[in-house]
Amino acid sequence: MNGLPISGQRRGHRGTGPLALMLGALLLVLTACGGGGGGSGKDDGDKNRGKDATKVENAASVAVVTILPKDNAKGVATTGALKVSAAKGRLTTVTVQDDKGNPVEGKLAEGGAAWEPLQHLAGATKYKVHAIAEDADGRESAKDITFTTLVPKNTFIGTYTPEDGSTVGVGMPVSINFSRGITDPEAVERAITVTADPAVPVEGHWFGNDRLDFRPEKYWAAGTKVTVKLNLDGVEGRPGVYGKQAKSVSFTIGRSQVSTVDASAKTMKVVRDGKQIKNIPITAGAPATTTYNGQMVISEKYEVTRMNGATVGFGGEYDIKDVPHAMRLSTSGTFVHGNYWASSGTFGSANVSHGCVGLRDIRGGGNNGTPSAWFYNSSIIGDVVVVKNSKDKQIAPDNGLNGWNMSWSEWIA
Repeated sequence: MNGLPISGQRRGHRGTGPLALMLGALLLVLTACGGGGGGSGKDDGDKNRGKDATKVENAASVAVVTILPKDNAKGVATTGALKVSAAKGRLTTVTVQDDKGNPVEGKLAEGGAAWEPLQHLAGATKYKVHAIAEDADGRESAKDITFTTLVPKNTFIGTYTPEDGSTVGVGMPVSINFSRGITDPEAVERAITVTADPAVPVEGHWFGNDRLDFRPEKYWAAGTKVTVKLNLDGVEGRPGVYGKQAKSVSFTIGRSQVSTVDASAKTMKVVRDGKQIKNIPITAGAPATTTYNGQMVISEKYEVTRMNGATVGFGGEYDIKDVPHAMRLSTSGTFVHGNYWASSGTFGSANVSHGCVGLRDIRGGGNNGTPSAWFYNSSIIGDVVVVKNSKDKQIAPDNGLNGWNMSWSEWIA
């Protein structure tokens, strides 16, 4: 009864009660976290699936990118050599740039199996290719290469008209003369684009193997802006001969002026923007040297020039050193020009020329107030002069810039 047994029981109660609860709780926690040795199959499967997903995600792509030519290749052909393909996957990205950063447009095959450029490559140029393919699980594989195209030993250029920045008449075609005969006209024509604003279809036509002209179906509309892009650098125009031009030029169509020469009536009516502004007496080709019929385009202008019959098949019949106000209509020597050596009564009454269209003028040219001076000052390169009712054939479409003498169906054929 001194309280000792009671004190001992209280100490034992304080030592065993809370400690037992804590140990029991710890045991439960350890059992739940560890899962013990008898965890369910479901839990094991979840863990295994997680491991498989990580393995797939981290695995390398099975897609294989192939690029031709090989990396660092030199002397690569400008056409047909660049190809990109993917095996066990599909191409998602292909970029090709030259050493100036200019892109090369290409076409991706359906399904992404292959890519090829839509245009030829430039000569003596370094290119970078970057391609990415994706496999069925979305994993990407990439490849990068560089290569350099061949340096052409033989080249050609195209000499073009009209000039860049010029304003010309409604009949002016784009005419390109090549320095070498072309044996692959399709490749060359694909490398040249002619566009108009306002838009109108423009088509090319070959005259022989060294001249390519472009025009719309009808005369250009006044005010049209025309752009010509010559992407000839690297085009193989004939075996072993490559173009070396990459140039863009533009010109503007001015007001509309179409003049009609009636060789029988011996007059020329000048129509500006649909309205007749002048009716000029003329002299056309004599009965033995008639003037061509047809639509002709002014291609050159000379305030004064020399005309020698020997240069156009007339021997020594004439040699006039100072023909005023001359405007060329054909390569073979047809001009509209001033005439000071015929009497004033000739114009409008007789045809006496060697095939040209003559207008009354005075010696020396200049702005002298004569019909010839007026017409010269009122005309620009590209204006149209139509000759009718002459007892001659129609001018050949390649004799000057005179493709308008072909029907549209003939032109596009």
